[in-house]
Amino acid sequence: GYANEVGESFRPLVPVPVVWASYGVATAYVTADAIDKGRKAAIAHGEDPTQATQVGVAVVDTFIWQSLASVAIPGFTINRICTASLALLGTLTRWPLPIRRWTTTALGLATIPLIITPIDRTVDFLMDSSLRKLYRVPGEPPAPH
Repeated sequence: GYANEVGESFRPLVPVPVVWASYGVATAYVTADAIDKGRKAAIAHGEDPTQATQVGVAVVDTFIWQSLASVAIPGFTINRICTASLALLGTLTRWPLPIRRWTTTALGLATIPLIITPIDRTVDFLMDSSLRKLYRVPGEPPAPH
């Protein structure tokens, strides 16, 4: 699930197609997780007449949540942190470009664990405040991810 964040961290060092491939891996993970949640919902709601709806909700909710919390927002965040740090290192230091690029990559990688929880909580809040209001049963807690 962190493939694109790692790809963005390495952007200063690798060709852009490698970064895009990391998004492909992350998207495959998101898709697999959504399918898995759909299968679990199908099993949990076996004979329930609303099974198709429950499965659809599980798949869509998981896909949107993961797309935001695991791909789009963290990828953008790491991209901006790395872009800013590379620019700042170029302005504030006289380090050779390879050192600045490796330092930027290390900073990007070190940032990944720091952004996970705030992004996850923000996406939970956004979805609970919007999309999930359309399909959650009143009083039902948010689905764990």
